[in-house]
Amino acid sequence: MTIRLYDTSARQIRDFTPLTPGCVSIYLCGATVQAAPHIGHIRSGLNFDIMRRWFAYRGYDVTFVRNVTDIDDKIIAKSAEQGRPWWSLGYENEVAFNTAYDALGCLRPTYEPRATGHIPEMIEMMRGLIERGHAYAADGNVYFDVKSFPGYLQLSNQELDNLLQPSGEGETGKRDPRDFAMWKAAKEGEPSWETPWGRGRPGWHLECSAMAHKYLGSAFDIHGGGVDLVFPHHENEIAQARAYGDDFAAYWTHNAWVTMSGEKMSKSLGNSLLVSEMVKRWRPIVLRYYLGTPHYRSMIEYSEDALREAEAAFARIEGFVQRAVEKVGSVEPTPEVPPAFAEAMDDDLGVPQALAIVHTTVRQGNSALTADDKESTVARLAELRAMLGVLGLDPLDERWAGGGTDSSGRGEALHGVVDSLVRLVLDQRQAARARKDYATADAIRDQLQQSGLSIEDTPSGPRWSLS
Repeated sequence: MTIRLYDTSARQIRDFTPLTPGCVSIYLCGATVQAAPHIGHIRSGLNFDIMRRWFAYRGYDVTFVRNVTDIDDKIIAKSAEQGRPWWSLGYENEVAFNTAYDALGCLRPTYEPRATGHIPEMIEMMRGLIERGHAYAADGNVYFDVKSFPGYLQLSNQELDNLLQPSGEGETGKRDPRDFAMWKAAKEGEPSWETPWGRGRPGWHLECSAMAHKYLGSAFDIHGGGVDLVFPHHENEIAQARAYGDDFAAYWTHNAWVTMSGEKMSKSLGNSLLVSEMVKRWRPIVLRYYLGTPHYRSMIEYSEDALREAEAAFARIEGFVQRAVEKVGSVEPTPEVPPAFAEAMDDDLGVPQALAIVHTTVRQGNSALTADDKESTVARLAELRAMLGVLGLDPLDERWAGGGTDSSGRGEALHGVVDSLVRLVLDQRQAARARKDYATADAIRDQLQQSGLSIEDTPSGPRWSLS
């Protein structure tokens, strides 16, 4: 058994060899909390949640770090625009992100550090880089000297002579316009912290180099994030960390965007779909299916039709699970997933190929139900639950079945309320049929169907689903 991952730095799929046998350490660039999350933001968390689950299934002890950027130019600008403290805005949106992660079934990270909680670690790293000749202070700013690090731009495969480095207001005193800010000098009305080079605040990139070093050490296995972070963020992280003396990440893994009309989903385009609104319209488990089942390196072009297709596909899975439980009772997942599913997941987290095995198992299970083959029904249900558990999509898991404690599963709770109400109506229909009042029974069924419900009469009683 060997897990293989596409490594952005190598530009190829590589066999995964952990630095410490039996363990895997993952650092994921998490939320910048200037606004509430849309589904494009949450895709990254979902993709790496599936990676984490697969490593755990394969027997690894996983340490998963996902940071929170709670101070940057965008947060400061938003706080000024809204006339509220930067920390109030940041915390409100941090809560919104965690609510969204919870709603879509993401496991909580091992550690979730905030940038502003690690100023001493950033100062220590800057001091070391200045001493080694890789950084310099100017006008209260601290810059990284990109020409001092020969490996700069290898991740993004750019030429230094052609580089246009993003630069913010107030970044004065640079020796070279391509140098990037690790620390920004204080401005009137902005938050700042004391350093040996004057008061100021972190640049975007320094925080991740410092926090990865603190929580995962000088070397760790996998660094992840959205493909848009390859440059400048991840390129600058590498430069800081390795110039400081760290080996840093052995593998670089990036997920693709969610797009609308061919463009990256973003606030600036005005095309974002907030998770908090989406879970009012779609069951959270359906959103997870929609965002988590395409390959993580493939773009997702958002559309209502695509979401409806995902809903229908998951309904086929859930329908078999419900019918099987009615027939054979509760069945525990198998200890191991089917070999073809495991082979697909081992090959760069091939979720689409693994999902094909899921749907094949559903078809086999439905055939077993039709043939009244209880033994095969039990076997297929157990296999299916094992596979869905790895993907975080098992409808019998307490998170989705109503046993979870988080406040974000409103869609699942609403489903339970609707189920109770529909069953009251179905009881009235059954009573009408029992007294041979078929006209009333048919009228009730027709009204339910007009409301968007499909009614199926089974040996164990009527069952409803969304049409």
